[in-house]
Amino acid sequence: MSIPSQEQLKRAITIVGPLVHQTPILTSSSINRMAEAQLYFKCENFQKMGAFKMRGAVHAIHNLSEAQKKAGVVTHSSGNFGQAVALAARNLGVQAYVVMPKNAPKVKKEGVKSYGAKIIECESNLAARESTSATIEAEKGATFLHPSNNLDVILGNATAAAELLQKHPDLTYILTPVGGGGLVAGTAIASHYLGSGCKTIGGEPFAADDAYRSLQSGRIETNETVNTIADGLRTHLGDINFPIIKKLVSEIIRVEEDEILHAMKLIWQRMKIVIEPSCAVPLAAVLKQPATFKDQKVGIILSGGNVDLENLPF
Repeated sequence: MSIPSQEQLKRAITIVGPLVHQTPILTSSSINRMAEAQLYFKCENFQKMGAFKMRGAVHAIHNLSEAQKKAGVVTHSSGNFGQAVALAARNLGVQAYVVMPKNAPKVKKEGVKSYGAKIIECESNLAARESTSATIEAEKGATFLHPSNNLDVILGNATAAAELLQKHPDLTYILTPVGGGGLVAGTAIASHYLGSGCKTIGGEPFAADDAYRSLQSGRIETNETVNTIADGLRTHLGDINFPIIKKLVSEIIRVEEDEILHAMKLIWQRMKIVIEPSCAVPLAAVLKQPATFKDQKVGIILSGGNVDLENLPF
């Protein structure tokens, strides 16, 4: 698969911009001192529905035909993409169906319901998600939107890094968490076209390091177990985003569970903002490899802030 063109990226920026929040970019002098680098946090935890996934969802739904919009959309999600599809669909006048595992965080289920989508619960495995989604697709005629392996979703996701680079065009690196690969692929596209030699690096838990292993082997690897507090990163790469990642992502840094927790606490305590565990992985990666980032200007996409306050990891 070829890399999306700069024109496709520009079109996505034009479409997505008016439909989402232009989220703030924050800095922390105390965290900069710890990292010995200048960090710029793109706060997608302040995005509509609380995560970057609003960008991909609204771009993908906007680009559907009128017939497709009339029939509705369906997706499967542990939470954030389900909420994004629900809100984007409501804002664009489209019915959304969201397949969610029974053990998805309560706060995320409540978010999906509050935006008017219909929730269908399934067992907590990928096969159950996919088969349940396929049933709804067949019964309702709804268009399936993959949370990360969809080019319109990826290009929508790219707009977060595009906004960051418009404000700070001299970044050396941008880091994102890596789950299904839609954010890191989109970020890499933006860095490729809009950065000045800016490299994209992914952060991933050791407990769900399929993307790291995929880059090593050159083919999509999966996880046998996903015992990580970063619940948004328990999915694997797809055949649309993986070629982009292989070509444009420089490295994936793996971090331990205690390092994720430490980074999450730092952001809560020092920056006074709410982020979810998955969101802390890129900062954990920066702190894990200080020599890589020392004295550099580094962008970090804070991917989301939809935390289950009744089940905090600290």
